[in-house]
Amino acid sequence: MSAATDQAPGAASGPAFGPRQFQLVLLWRMADHQPGLVEDALRELDASRAELREANRRWQAMLRSPRSRSALSRYRSVLGEPEATGVRRVGELAFDALRWRLPLWPDLRFEVLAAPGGAVWNEWLVRAPGTPGPALRTVEDLRPWSCTVDEVARAFAPARPMEGTAPTRWQLAFDAPDAAGRRTGHVAEFTWGLLQRMMP
Repeated sequence: MSAATDQAPGAASGPAFGPRQFQLVLLWRMADHQPGLVEDALRELDASRAELREANRRWQAMLRSPRSRSALSRYRSVLGEPEATGVRRVGELAFDALRWRLPLWPDLRFEVLAAPGGAVWNEWLVRAPGTPGPALRTVEDLRPWSCTVDEVARAFAPARPMEGTAPTRWQLAFDAPDAAGRRTGHVAEFTWGLLQRMMP
């Protein structure tokens, strides 16, 4: 991980709400399952638990404001112009894919998939193009924060998507071998697209 101090133009009153604060929003949800990793990340950002709570409070206020802008406009306001744009196909549907760099996870990008007209269909962390992902061969390779939804789904196909336990969470059910070659069923839980924990 690498510290981030850059800030995009403010999206709410008070101090600017930029990439640093948005990373705290992502960490807020991840703290439920990986408090130790979140504490390490807070030290990396030189941020306090109070800042973590305040960033989440301000983000929720933006989402619920009667004057709230569209989701895509909100991300542009908070994160600035995307590092890359393109088209991503999901089945027969084509989405505009916008990706931003978040310095806390230099090998990943925050991706927003938007339908024609700008409605956001999905928002999660994905592997940065050209960056090698982890070698996922056994269930022991599935360590918290090491891989994304897409990577696990490809490595242990056919994976079955399941409803997550809260917004911004996903689950995948799949069979995977252990180090001794025994295949068993598992469920992986992700927050903002990043692996958080394994459940038998």
